[in-house]
Amino acid sequence: MFILFYLNIYYGLIALTFVSSYLAFLSIIFSIALLIPSLAVAIRRMHDVDKSGWFVLIPIYNLILACTEGSKGPNQYGVDPKGGDELSDIGKDDLV
Repeated sequence: MFILFYLNIYYGLIALTFVSSYLAFLSIIFSIALLIPSLAVAIRRMHDVDKSGWFVLIPIYNLILACTEGSKGPNQYGVDPKGGDELSDIGKDDLV
């Protein structure tokens, strides 16, 4: 969803640069402002499939990993965001 929002705004700004060359500056600022959040989303996805964030730098393999299902259960990067039923855990005491 993030990438769709990003591309919508970005292509809109690119189209507006044909109207005025001053709007190209907005396109550049927008790209720079969303660079870090884009990398964070990509690295989080690599962690979901139990891979290092450095795999973002390998273009084709990165695309393949982004389309695969994440690893089941917790991995070295944390718990499975889809795993477990949080509603059934409400009210349980972990104090032992």
